[in-house]
Amino acid sequence: MVADLTAGTLLELAAAGRLAAEYPLVCRIVAALAEQEQARGGLTRAGRLLERVDPAEIQRLHPDLPGVSVGITGHGTLSGLTPPLRAEFARHGLVARPMVTGFDGYVRELGDPDSELSTARPDLVLCVLDPAMVFDEVPVPWTPEDVERAATAKVALIERLAERYTGTGRGTLVLNTMPLTRRHTAQLVDWRSRARLGAVWRRANARLLALADRHPSVVVIDLDPLVAEGVPVGDDRLGTYAKAHLTDDLLADYAREIGHLARNLVGRTKKCLVLDLDDTLWGGVLGDDGVDGIELGGGYRGEAFLAFQRVAKQLGAQGVLLAAVSKNDPDLVERALRDHPAMALREADFVQVVANWRPKHENLAGLADRLGLAVDSFVFVDDSPYERGLVRRELPGVAVVDVDGEPALHAARLLRDGWFDQRELTGEDRVRPARYREEAARKGFLDRFDSVEDYLRELDVRVRVGPATEAEAARVSQLTLRTNQFNLTGRRLQPQDVRRLLDDPDALVLAVHVADRFGDSGLVGAVLARWRGDLLHIDNFLLSCRVFSRSVEEACLNWVLRHARDRGAAAVLAGYRPGKRNGLVRDFYPRNGFVPEGDDGTTLTFRHPLTEIAPPPAHIRLVEVHEAP
Repeated sequence: MVADLTAGTLLELAAAGRLAAEYPLVCRIVAALAEQEQARGGLTRAGRLLERVDPAEIQRLHPDLPGVSVGITGHGTLSGLTPPLRAEFARHGLVARPMVTGFDGYVRELGDPDSELSTARPDLVLCVLDPAMVFDEVPVPWTPEDVERAATAKVALIERLAERYTGTGRGTLVLNTMPLTRRHTAQLVDWRSRARLGAVWRRANARLLALADRHPSVVVIDLDPLVAEGVPVGDDRLGTYAKAHLTDDLLADYAREIGHLARNLVGRTKKCLVLDLDDTLWGGVLGDDGVDGIELGGGYRGEAFLAFQRVAKQLGAQGVLLAAVSKNDPDLVERALRDHPAMALREADFVQVVANWRPKHENLAGLADRLGLAVDSFVFVDDSPYERGLVRRELPGVAVVDVDGEPALHAARLLRDGWFDQRELTGEDRVRPARYREEAARKGFLDRFDSVEDYLRELDVRVRVGPATEAEAARVSQLTLRTNQFNLTGRRLQPQDVRRLLDDPDALVLAVHVADRFGDSGLVGAVLARWRGDLLHIDNFLLSCRVFSRSVEEACLNWVLRHARDRGAAAVLAGYRPGKRNGLVRDFYPRNGFVPEGDDGTTLTFRHPLTEIAPPPAHIRLVEVHEAP
């Protein structure tokens, strides 16, 4: 198993010059290193090995692996950031393409549209801020008021740079808060002055955090929670001699956060948290101890399990799908979730509860099929080393969280890797679990009919297609990031990219809403197109897996074709770019009246002449909105 390979195998691959050729294996080894207790040092050492490899060579050999370009700038020396950054990207199956700009060059790099960083147009720009940026500007001796003036001026400069870069640049700008160290507070000998300094510093950091609300393309990483875990901020010798104002340990934890952001950038955010029950969600074995005998609430272990349930419930309230997979008697599990007085999670909190005696990896595969999800969108939490090892071996795309031994650590181990982190929470996220439960009701409804046609007719599907609004930009972006199966080109867009398209008079951004007799599925699809003369080009077409097999896609395409014809288009062009998981839509355009137009080696292009447009499916009521509300 890969968990047994560890760093030794990585060294062997490096010595043989095989890191690029075996990069998928390298990713699995680095992921195994990340699961160890003292992971930070191992990941940094792995990253130093990866520094020897040209990212372009990795992507040449493995074109399916997503690459993310990262520009790094700031005030101090940041060479310690690139090794852990490469390792964190590798553990998520990504290829980091970092570039570090000159020392203390962040003002020019962000402010000048012709700078090296601006012209490179990286996917992520990391402007790493540190406390020396402020304290280098204060006189000696100094007071809290001197620090306030320097901090106010520095934050104002960063605000101007953020506005300038986001107005002209591409990608996501990442800033961070500046930790206040005891080295600085201790230079004030009275506690009243120290309190004033703390207030000044927190106001400056609050202004930095607010930039994320003002600029959709800015992300601000709050370093205080990382420092609160005991990570040292600075090293006096390195700070003085090398101008490295943040420790390698803090940069490594910062790199972990950037890895989560990059994973979201390429659409690899996890969707479903799958929980074991016995000794994971409660203490004891339900079959042996009975409903009244399990540990939950009351007593220190019971309180620890209850605290973990509350964390899972909090994630579920934000759109993370919760499921349970347990080797157990299903009736007993139902009774426990329904009747135990201390249970924070009830059956209604789960989209599926699977209790039987089949192997866990088989149940996970079946669960993915029933939910219409890929298994690599799952995070699996189990106290059994055997079950975890089996899932890792049989379903390597599943993120497996080890929680054996100490229930008080369950939540920390689950939350450490930000599996469900995303840029912005939408209204759709909050109701997603209910949508999946409605889908289960639809499947039960299907069993009552002799034919799919009769089922669809009685389902009363209503599809509303129309221009997306500004308020829907975040959800449209999310669809491009999270949808992998019905995603014709795999083009990923951040919210700011969608907003730019909404402001472009030649672009057409359509939102697709679906409802039926069981409820409103919400905004579940999008069409991104562009006018080029008298031709309409469909750049991408996306549809959530929740509304597959209802002919929604044909109804949407009918709307687009009729809209193009009514606008005087000569034809509609559309592209399909093959990916690892969108093979089911390979023939979508040919099945709907398009003919092959070309193949450039990465994208197949099709043309619809608009001479004959098939009507929308008879069982669908198509509601048309020609202007954004």
